[in-house]
Amino acid sequence: MAHPLGTQPAPRRTPLSAEERVRSEANFASLVAEQLIANGRFRVSADTPEMVELFQAVARRVGETLQRPVVSYANGRYIVITFGQEEAPAEAPAQYRGDRQAAPR
Repeated sequence: MAHPLGTQPAPRRTPLSAEERVRSEANFASLVAEQLIANGRFRVSADTPEMVELFQAVARRVGETLQRPVVSYANGRYIVITFGQEEAPAEAPAQYRGDRQAAPR
């Protein structure tokens, strides 16, 4: 196929093999966990559905490892991984109501 003068064909990306995906997920999980602990977020280029899926799996693994909610946001160019909001303990509302006791009659 001929290309216009002075242009290069777009590079073709080879999909990750199953082994490469497993290794990538494990290696990126430790990096992302370190960045979340240090900076509270991690941002990386993820411009293909395959890369978005990979980093969403990484985010799930990091959340399990750190035992904290971790969320990811993708926009087609980047994916941002950050800590999610932690749920309040179930007994918190009851404690709050207990603090607001009615005055003695």
